[in-house]
Amino acid sequence: MRLVADGTTPIPRRVLVDAFETDAGHAFEPASPLFLAAGDRVSFEGDGLVIVRAGGERLSPAGGWSTRCRLGSLRRR
Repeated sequence: MRLVADGTTPIPRRVLVDAFETDAGHAFEPASPLFLAAGDRVSFEGDGLVIVRAGGERLSPAGGWSTRCRLGSLRRR
């Protein structure tokens, strides 16, 4: 599923996410899979991920960045 991580577009339905891939070929991998609820908003701030719940609660899950080198391959940066 493609999610918009602009901080303003709400997630349309509940999803389980184990990585967020960017169009530039990078991926943010949370330390553990995340459930995103309908209405959550996602953005990348600084070196991390920020999730804003529909009620206003801000979460910054632990995780790290990696680079997609080729199809099916991840290299940590």
